[in-house]
This record gives sequence, structure tokens and C-alpha cells, in this order.
Amino acid sequence: MGLGLSALTRLAGSKVIERAGLRKPVQNLVSAGTRNGFRVAGAAGRTFKSATKLGKPARLAPAEDTGLFDLTPSEDQQLIVETVTEFAAEQLRPAAADADAKLQAPEGLLSRAAELGITLVGIPEELGGVGTERSVVTNALVAEALAHGDLGLAVAVLAPSAVSTALVSYGDEQQQADYLPAFVGENVPAAALALQERTALFDPFKPATKARRTPKGYQLDGVKSLVPRAADAELFIVSADLEGRGPALFLVESSNSGVTIESEPAMGLRGAATGKLHLEKVALPAGALLGGGKAEVFTEVVRLSRLGWAALAAGTAKAVLDYVVPYVNERKAFGEPVSHRQAVAFSVADIAIELEGLRLVTLRAASRAEQGKPYAREVALARKLAADKGMQIGSAGVQLLGGHGFVKEHPVERWYRDLRAIGVMEGAVLL
Repeated sequence: MGLGLSALTRLAGSKVIERAGLRKPVQNLVSAGTRNGFRVAGAAGRTFKSATKLGKPARLAPAEDTGLFDLTPSEDQQLIVETVTEFAAEQLRPAAADADAKLQAPEGLLSRAAELGITLVGIPEELGGVGTERSVVTNALVAEALAHGDLGLAVAVLAPSAVSTALVSYGDEQQQADYLPAFVGENVPAAALALQERTALFDPFKPATKARRTPKGYQLDGVKSLVPRAADAELFIVSADLEGRGPALFLVESSNSGVTIESEPAMGLRGAATGKLHLEKVALPAGALLGGGKAEVFTEVVRLSRLGWAALAAGTAKAVLDYVVPYVNERKAFGEPVSHRQAVAFSVADIAIELEGLRLVTLRAASRAEQGKPYAREVALARKLAADKGMQIGSAGVQLLGGHGFVKEHPVERWYRDLRAIGVMEGAVLL
């Protein structure tokens, strides 16, 4: 879209256009492009190919079951969280307002985020990562810490690890050999898990995107919505209804013929540079099907994605709480801090209570998931709390700041817009 707008802008200023009397139509085209986005070819990605041959897929072992419900972070987890929290405070938070306005992360920010090695934690050592066992709790803590800086930029940072995590958990040996080496190098590719579609009451288990078998593999047709970093992504994991089998996941490279991208700015998550992924007769080889098309694989991806959104909601809700507490203590009305008013104090207390409940349910679900225990109930509770209480906390933050909550000078209005996404988003992140 950027190249298209740049070219059209130069064209709109051309003297030739002026003499031909076409300035107004061209300016209208530029304006429409800015509002609606141009469809452009997928990113000119690298060539993914096997560096080594694997005898079998590499998987992370379930975490040890200690028999105790103890969510105290280990020393390694605490160190990781402290590092990510510092990065979020020093890098994401100051860049958030600009990213929200410009619909993209500042130059160099995402590459600096990649240097944190977030993708490495979920990739086994034999594939070049540092993972030794499933790390769902660690991933939840990382997502929470990043979202405390900014939710939109956190989604942009975590988008590639959603793809690498899916490949580790469900990819076969050929898929892992082809794609995972790129995620442990210095230049981690932009990638995205694309489940969302622009449909009222969207059900991820009934995607409108269709996949049909062909003599050489599969053909995909459809549109995925609100895909993070869509214009830059080199690899997508796309959900589609596979004829005769139901929902399935496919690996789609941006260089595939028929893949085009359209900008899709939204109310929130604007720093994630969301876009539409158009798939028009996209031909894929038989090896593009992820997880063998198994229903249980698709279900687990949806659940772990929803768990990721719950962790993100907890991080942003904590940001709201940390911002409003000093504000209501320092803001004075009628000669005393507004926090002395019972209604204000109770509202802040409600934020803290709901936040703690959300965090505990989310981390419990993550703990059960990484131990290989059933966790469907816990994820459903976390999703419900995140959708309802996250939005409620965002709204309360705006209310507690009064008129200041409505202006962009304070970040609570952005956090409110971002938290509204929790109840509607599917995919994009994966723990």
C-alpha cells in the first residue's frame, strides 16, 4: 500500500496531470486509497527450503506435573519476564502513540524485539532454539508483559512466534525442516496465524475460506481479516474449510500466486498493522496441510490462541490499573484527591479484583496446557473473563480520568480501544 500511495501521490502532483485536467480524479483516488487501502501482492519473501533433513518431527515434552497449584514463576521465568517488561516499558510504551497514528511500528522496533529471542523459547534445541519442554506459562507471562507496554505492538511482536509455535507442535518433519530454521536466525521473518474473517458472529470452526483438493495438492479461496503485519508477512498459517473434512490449517507463503494484501485499519490494535489476506485460487502442494488436517489440532490452536488473548488482556488491564491509581491520588477536586471519593475508590478496587481473577484463570489454563492436562474449561473461563472484564476495565479507566480519558494526551483511550478487540479476535497469537 505504501508504494502504491507514494506513486499515486507523485502522480497527483505531476504537471502533466494538471494540463490534462485530471488532478481532481487522481486526488480522489489517492484519498480513497488512504481510506480503504490498495490490494498489493504478498511480500517478496525469502525462499524457504530445508537446510537439513529430519528423521521425525521435533516436539517439546510436556512440563513436569508437580502435583501442586503453584504459579510462582521460576528463576528463569522471572528473568525472562523482567527483561521483557523492561523492553516493553522502554521501547513499546514510548512508541505506542506514534504506531497507533501511523498504523505501523516505528522502524527498527520489531527487529529489536526479535533480538529478545521470544521465538527461540518455543523451538526445541535440536532445531536451533532453546526450548526443552512446553512453555505455555512462560509464553503467557511474556504476552502479559509486552501488552503492559502496548497491546497492538505486542501482537505485532508475537505474530511470528504464533507460526513457529504451531510448526513445532503440529508440523511434520518436512515442514519443520523447511520453515523453522528461518525463525532461529538473526532475521526472523514476519509471519501470521490467520483465522479471523470479516463475518458477523464469526465462528472460527466454520471458516468461509474454502480449500478443495486438486491433483497436486489443494486450492484455497477466501479472505482472512485483521491479520497482523499482513503487508510484511512472508508466511501465513491460514484456516480454511477443507471439503469433506471441516476446518483445517494450511501453510501459505506470501509469494504464492493469488495472494494479495489489503490494508485494514481497525478501531484498536492499530500498531499491529492489520490487513486483509486475499486468497484467489491459491495453489498449494500436498505438504502444505498442517497437522494432517486433524480436528483436534485445529481445536487446540483455537484454544491456545484464545489463551494468548486472555494473557494480552491481563497485561493491558494491568497498564490501566497502574495508570489510574497515581492519577486519582494526584488529581484534586474540592480540595482533596478524587480517590477520597468512595465511588472512585470502589471503581479502582473493582479493576484490581477483576484483573487478579483474570490472571489466575489464565495462568491456571496455561499451566494445565503445558502439562498436557485437559484445559478446555479453563480456557473458556479465561476467554469470557478477558472479553467481558477487559472491556469493562478499559471503560472504567476512561471514566476515572474524566475528560482526560477522552483525549490522546493520556493512553487510556488507546487501551480502551485495544481491549475491545479481545472479544472478537481469533488467531494472530498462540501460546
